[in-house]
Amino acid sequence: MTTKQELRQLIRRQKKLHAGDDSAITINKLKKHPNLSCARIILLYCALPDEVQTQRLMDELVRQGKTVLLPKVINNTDMELRRYTSTKDLSLGAYGIMEPTGEHFTDYASIDVAVIPGMAFDNKGHRLGRGKGYYDRFLSQLTSKTYKIGLCFPWQQVDCVPTDANDIAMDDVIC
Repeated sequence: MTTKQELRQLIRRQKKLHAGDDSAITINKLKKHPNLSCARIILLYCALPDEVQTQRLMDELVRQGKTVLLPKVINNTDMELRRYTSTKDLSLGAYGIMEPTGEHFTDYASIDVAVIPGMAFDNKGHRLGRGKGYYDRFLSQLTSKTYKIGLCFPWQQVDCVPTDANDIAMDDVIC
């Protein structure tokens, strides 16, 4: 059985081979997802260079009148949500990630869809993060009503992601 650390190392090697992969195909699949199209409040993420790029989607959803939320790291263990309305709401934050500066959002029960990045996903919705646990701690605060979608490139989908008791599975994975 592969450990989480071994799987992270494998994915990092794969990223070098796939640098510059186009996010458009994956984003188009996400845009066609019925849960996203009917959602009013959506949690997204500002992508790192090696993740599926979400900036255009964020702007498109705002133009459609949807509420877009983005995570902001607030300390060594936690993140909070902020509302996104445009690129003016972003500044460079923790780990070199663009983070929101907009209005603080705390009504987690109203989030319809959470789109979550990961280093790897399996077909059971298990997610391998970068190892700090930010998303798992945060996702544990959402209600079962929030539909969780993992977003990745096809080469990030693996047969099995090792899991711990605190890992939160996705309802769906799009790659």
